[in-house]
Amino acid sequence: MNLASLLRRIIGLLPRFPRTRRPPPAGPLDPGISVPEHLAIIPDGNRRWARAHGLPEAEGHRRGAEVVENLMWQCRDWGVSVLTFWGFSTENWERSDTEVGYLMDLFTDLIKRNVSELERNSVRFRHLGRRDRIPKRLRAAIDDAERRTRECSDFHFNLCLDYGGRDEIVRAVRCIVEEGLGPDGITEQTLGEHLDTRGLPDPDLIVRTSGELRLSGILPYQSVYTEFAFVDKHFPDMTADVLREVFQDYSGRKRRFGK
Repeated sequence: MNLASLLRRIIGLLPRFPRTRRPPPAGPLDPGISVPEHLAIIPDGNRRWARAHGLPEAEGHRRGAEVVENLMWQCRDWGVSVLTFWGFSTENWERSDTEVGYLMDLFTDLIKRNVSELERNSVRFRHLGRRDRIPKRLRAAIDDAERRTRECSDFHFNLCLDYGGRDEIVRAVRCIVEEGLGPDGITEQTLGEHLDTRGLPDPDLIVRTSGELRLSGILPYQSVYTEFAFVDKHFPDMTADVLREVFQDYSGRKRRFGK
């Protein structure tokens, strides 16, 4: 056992990730409220939520993971077709080894705990981001979930791990170069087909919690005509009712796509 693993066990972060009881479905949306086809969420504020409640920061991450699960099923019930969560950025490796290790274990548990339910409910799981730097145990869970849900099509759930928007574009360009395409063969469609989101619609709405008014590089190529919503609440307080209010505001917007 390495030092980071030993420390996680000593401070009580690891043995398990016990769930609180999942809230009941929030019920249907009011008539006239439209939902985005593709919703992306930047779940910010887990650590600040924990500190505000006098809890270890790890508890904020654990509660945040539960909210991811709850909102995933709620969005499916409300008719969202694609849901993307940003779980870990290319910059998050700068955090402490203890926190990074805890998050890697948390994501592994989140995927393994839900994969059978995803498969039964025709939810396709997809990882967005780099794979070469994440631990083998997490990569194995991702590979298994993607394999088991490859033919599912009722709902798409994307989890961004070791994801950065610029990194995604660089990886796409490198792939195009490796394929030997000349300048005339490179189009917007070509680039789109080499991004992590290939085959999926661009996000209609990106939501960021915790009052932060920036995107931090999520889906930069795909979000040129995306609507944005910034929620003051920390992510562990992001309930279905809060998302309902976001959708209500989104429904009143007029999207012209430059026309």
